[in-house]
Parts: sequence; structure tokens; C-alpha cells
Amino acid sequence: MNPKKYALISVYDKTGVAELAKALVKAGYEILSTGGTSKHLKDSGIAVIDISEYTGFPEIMDGRVKTLNPKIYGGILAVRDDKKHMEELEKHELGLIDYVICNLYPFEETLEKDGVTEDELIEKIDIGGVTLIRASAKNYKFVTVVTYPEDYKTVTEELEKSGETSLETRKRLAKRAFNRTYQYDEKIEHWFRETLGEPELMDLHYEKVASLRYGENPHQKAAFFRNPLNNDSNVTNAKVIQGKQMSFNNYVDADSALELVKEFERPTTAIIKHNNPCGVASADTIFEAFDFAFNVDPLSAFGGVIALNRNCTKEIAQYIADKKIFLEIIICPKFEQDSLEILSKKPNVRLLETGTLKLDLLRRDIKKVAGGVLIQTKDTYQLSEKDLKTVTKSAPTQEQIRAMIFATKVVKHVVSNAVVFAKCVPSKSESGDVVEMTTSIGSGQMSRVDSVVIAAHKAKNRHDENFIKGSVMSSDAFFPFPDAAIESIKAGAVALIQPGGSIKDEEVIKAVDEMNVPMVFTGKRFFRH
Repeated sequence: MNPKKYALISVYDKTGVAELAKALVKAGYEILSTGGTSKHLKDSGIAVIDISEYTGFPEIMDGRVKTLNPKIYGGILAVRDDKKHMEELEKHELGLIDYVICNLYPFEETLEKDGVTEDELIEKIDIGGVTLIRASAKNYKFVTVVTYPEDYKTVTEELEKSGETSLETRKRLAKRAFNRTYQYDEKIEHWFRETLGEPELMDLHYEKVASLRYGENPHQKAAFFRNPLNNDSNVTNAKVIQGKQMSFNNYVDADSALELVKEFERPTTAIIKHNNPCGVASADTIFEAFDFAFNVDPLSAFGGVIALNRNCTKEIAQYIADKKIFLEIIICPKFEQDSLEILSKKPNVRLLETGTLKLDLLRRDIKKVAGGVLIQTKDTYQLSEKDLKTVTKSAPTQEQIRAMIFATKVVKHVVSNAVVFAKCVPSKSESGDVVEMTTSIGSGQMSRVDSVVIAAHKAKNRHDENFIKGSVMSSDAFFPFPDAAIESIKAGAVALIQPGGSIKDEEVIKAVDEMNVPMVFTGKRFFRH
């Protein structure tokens, strides 16, 4: 018996598929296809047999049923070296389908569209495509399944070289196929759970990027994994264009720095050390933002991570070179060519490019505990002036409100108990808007008042007692007692912003009123443990 050989092509994304089809025809395969794919191939001058013609059964129910037929799956699933299978193939006059080129309806993309209806989503749940892919991948010893257009080149090259794909290639493509259907089904299942309001079933699916030299400490082993569904602008997808291999702690700090500057529309720089910001500033230009952020606490910035939400310029690179600033990482959307030429003279500094910054679509935050994980939605709340409620006799000025909102965006990214002192200062450019900048940050203390005391001490130690004066102070959580508020005002704070909600709120308000300082409540807590 010498059954005919077929390649079945049914794709939603038609990128490059005509070129692959031509290579299959040249290798001796007849092409089976469906609907829009068939038309696309015919328009490209390729002879095609429609699935309905091959099976003798028409596409029905608006194309919901077209490939689900024994003539298709017998040709795919037949074990070529099994005598019984081949006899049944001959008995039922079935051909062998050695290649299946298939990608799926865009359920994920449709889900992200504004205003999409449930009926529209349901129609983008692929049935026949998933079944074709799984059947072909199961029989990878004999069948080549291709689910991604980027793999067309490999298949074409092997066809041109030997007339068929290697077993190793077929197995690798089968693995990719099962990975694709896994991701697809996971997204659909997650949508159903969200729609029904049921708890999420955690099934973490991450792929290894690299083994790391060590973990948080040299005696710990470590590796870096990424979520394959993650296509956002974050540290996971950043391109390392210079420097030593990223370490465990480098990834943690770079992530903290980048996620902070993504909070801001204005050009903003954040400098991170040990997972906490030591200086943050927003200005009309990224250089001025960098200049002010760095000079908040240059001592702590030593060996730190710099994140920019604009491109790294020649001016910034020259400043780093002239001041001989020791840095671990600079991460930004892009490095301008002039800046790269300067920074290349510091080959150990890791330079990471992210591309255009935007808020992540995968808004899931996972924290590990021994034997399990905690999951929550990512804190993407953007505080605005409408959230503010003045609770004291005196009200803040517009400039103070602006500084308060800036400080609170920063405090979200500081380890609790967190306080951020910030103020608006004149730009060095006569035509520029004010610069919003931190003046000191207190973090990670068991008592909130200790965070305030440390922040005040740092500002005085790095500069003088006037540096922090005129600042507003933002607290990530309510004041349980008046002490932190009082110490902040003594240090130089002229306005306070906090969530409120303590049983001692009235006592705190009274103490602040006695010092004739405005305070606002937001009703929003921003813990970061």
C-alpha cells in the first residue's frame, strides 16, 4: 500500500503560511485546508483540497464543525509502523496526514478588547484547532505539528534539505504544541472562574530563563524563571545590552525600581538600594529628574539601581562618568547611542532596555510562604486629588497636594512601615515646571515613629536640617498614635497625608491641629511587606 500523503493547514494567523505550503507541495504533499486558510492559499497560487471535499461532509454550524471527522484523525493518529493501523487505513481508504499546521482563534486577544461580549468570547474558543494540535502532537513520531509561525523556517529548511523533518524537531514542536494548548485552556478556565466569581485555581506555569550564580547569598542556589504569557514591559522581558550576568538580588532591585517609575507620567527617576528607594524625582526632563533623585541621598545610591521612565541620555551618562558613580544597573526604555558610548567604558554596569513602558496586563502578585503561595491582585490604584479628605482645620495648598500625591505614589513601593517626605522645588531651568522630589524615606521599621525618626536623621545627616523642611509626609498606613505625626512636623513637615482609620484618629487630628498643620485622609492603605 502506498497511501497519499497530505499536509493539513488551518490557521487563524496566516503570517508566512503560504511559503511553508509551497515547500510542502515541493516535497510531495497535497494540501488540505479549511475556510479562510483555503482561500488564502488558493489566492497565493497553491493547489488546495477543501476539507469538506476530502471528507465528503460539509462544514456546518457556521464552521464550528469542519475537521472533526474520522478521515482526518485516522490520517493523523495512525501509527505508521503498526500493521493493524495501516490495514485499517487501507480498508477505509484514508490518506496519511504527516503535517498539521494550525494556530488558534485569538481568545486571549479578544478577551483584552474593551466592550467584548460573552457571545463574542465564546465564539473565539477553538475546538477543532486544539483537537488537531493535540492529536498531531501525540503522534509526533510520525507527524509534524506546527503551532507558531516562527517555526515555519525550521520546517521549511529541513524539508528542503531531506524532504522531511527530524524526529528531534517533531518532538520539540510537539512540546511547543502542548505548551500552547495548555496556555490557551488556562486562559479560558481563568475567564470562567472570574465570570463565576469562584476562587482561582493556582497552576503556576513558568519557563526557565537562566541559572544564576547564586541566590540572595553565595551559599544559596538559584535560577530565574518567567511566565511565558507575560509580554509586558517589565524586568522579566528587559534586554540586557551590557554588563555581567544579572544576579538574584539584581532582578529583585531592578523590578522594584522599574515598577516605581511606571507610576508616573512625567519624566521620573528612582534610585533603589536593597529593594527600597533612596531618591525619587519627577521633572520636565529626565536629566533634571535624575539629577534631583540622585542628590537626595548619594551615599545610599552607591552600588544602587537606577530606573528611568524615559530614554537614558548622553547628559545622564556623562554625569555618571564625571562623578565616577558606582552603579549595579541602569534600566530604562532605551539607551541613546551617545549614552551607550560613554557607559561602555563601565563594562560591569548592567544596562537593561525595556521598550516603551506601560502597566502590566498580568496584574497578579504572588508571595511565597513555606509550603505554599499567597496570591493577590497587583496594587495598581492611582491616587488622585478626589481621594483626599481634609480632616484638620487648615487645608493644604495646591502645591502641597501635588507633593502629597507624588509622595504617596512613592510610598507604595517602600517596605512597611513606610514614610516618605517630599516637596516641590523650583526647576533649575527658568521655564521649567517645579520638580517633585523625595527629601527622605523611612522604611522597614517595626514602629512607624522609628521610620519617621530615621528619615529625619538621614535628611539632616546627608544635607542639613533645612533640606527636609517644607516637605509633606506620606504614610503608607494610619497613625496608631499621634507620635509619628508629631515627630514628622518637628522634623519639618508642613502637611501630612495618611489613610486614616485608626481608633485614635480623633486624637491624631487634635495633635496635628494644635501644631496648625493640614492633614488629609485618603482611605487607601499601601502596605508593602
